[in-house]
Amino acid sequence: MKEDTEAGSSTNVVNGQKTSNGEDQKVAFYKLFTFADRLDVVLMIVGTLSSVANGFAQPLMTLIFGQLINSFGTSGRSDIVKEVSKVALKFVYLAIGSGIASLLQVSCWMVTGERQSTRIRALYLKTILRQDIGFFDTETNTGEVIERMSGDTILIQDAMGEKVGKFIQLLATFFGGFAIGFVKGWLLALVLLSSIPPLVVAGGVMALIMSKMSSRGQVAYAEAGNVVDQTVGAIRTKHAIENYNSKLKVAYNSAVQQGLASGLGLGTMLFIVFATYALAIWYGSKLIVEKGYNGGQVMTVIISIMTGGMSLGQTSPCLNAFAAGQAAAYKMFETIKRKPKIDPYDTTGMVLEDVNGEIELKDVYFRYPARPEVQIFSGFSLQVPSGTTTALVGQSGSGKSTVISLVERFYDPDSGQVLIDGVDLKKLKLSWIREKIGLVSQEPILFATSIKENIAYGKENATDQDIRTAIQLANAAKFIDKMPE
Repeated sequence: MKEDTEAGSSTNVVNGQKTSNGEDQKVAFYKLFTFADRLDVVLMIVGTLSSVANGFAQPLMTLIFGQLINSFGTSGRSDIVKEVSKVALKFVYLAIGSGIASLLQVSCWMVTGERQSTRIRALYLKTILRQDIGFFDTETNTGEVIERMSGDTILIQDAMGEKVGKFIQLLATFFGGFAIGFVKGWLLALVLLSSIPPLVVAGGVMALIMSKMSSRGQVAYAEAGNVVDQTVGAIRTKHAIENYNSKLKVAYNSAVQQGLASGLGLGTMLFIVFATYALAIWYGSKLIVEKGYNGGQVMTVIISIMTGGMSLGQTSPCLNAFAAGQAAAYKMFETIKRKPKIDPYDTTGMVLEDVNGEIELKDVYFRYPARPEVQIFSGFSLQVPSGTTTALVGQSGSGKSTVISLVERFYDPDSGQVLIDGVDLKKLKLSWIREKIGLVSQEPILFATSIKENIAYGKENATDQDIRTAIQLANAAKFIDKMPE
């Protein structure tokens, strides 16, 4: 019987990151850690505490730096080395603590991120293999599965791994820096706060402009690549070169504008930073004269506030990674939670002790999920008596392959019944049904392994004798035995 493939894959596959009206789809951030086990929880707790400790290291350094400055101004010449040595020893202690905290921070978050992403990848593949055929017709395809297994899991791992530790560290530096700044000199700290809004605005505008220019350049390069692809297929040299050059010119102009925006933005930010330093030092000197501040106190406030402010600005890559991971996780998590209509892992159902092999389709109505507008069967009935050979003949799309798909229970009919020995397939154990039916399609697929292993895939826990029997029943023993291996 000639097999025809009738249920094509749907081309309109949801990408899992946009709804039909264009809105973003993503999971809540805390749901990224849904599949964490007890060890992962311990690793995340240790990693979080280490990130906080590591984040406070820089603000604490400003305190020690302030003490260093004061030791030069308040100690006599004979005592300077002694006082500086004490301060230097504090730097050593801070370095040791920061080093240990950094080690625990990075290692804990990277290990737990790898563990959880591996678990998600395995669960996703297991769920995909569990789905019914209709799922692959309408909701996904091979390319999407591969992309999610290879690309999206990397984004998820990035969002729940080292970036989390880095983000916590930067927040700790921000809060620690501002806390120390206000405690040591709130008047100077308030003045320094005036530099934060311009820095944020300048950084945001620069990032926005560079993003737009980069996207425009990428689109232009992609269009230029399409021109080359079309040129290879239909050698229209002169027109192709002109078209290719025009696309490259757009990309070149975008790159130039991106460079100008980057330079202008960086220059603006550095101007604001150094102008803030100038303002802080000038106002700090007034506080020393009028309010009794000392040099170490002023420098501690300046460095701690600026360090805290700049650390907050460095959180942008982490936030971008979180957003990308949340969007990537949406479709994967939805798939993992999906319950198939026909579950191959379902162990319930009847098992017939004595199978005669009588097959009957009774008043079957059926449409493929990918093509609901096409009625394949409308009240179709067929009876295949036990012990007979039946051939189904018809034009492409008439339903020949559909009969086999219904008997194998790849699909269930919209209405009507498919019976084996008078028992509805829905009442029988699914794995038992498929064990009893051998299907050779028009274009069989062989895995890149040995003949023995390919045959063994047809039966769970197949023995060598089972494989040999199958080879003989298929009249394949002669040519297989002649093979060198």
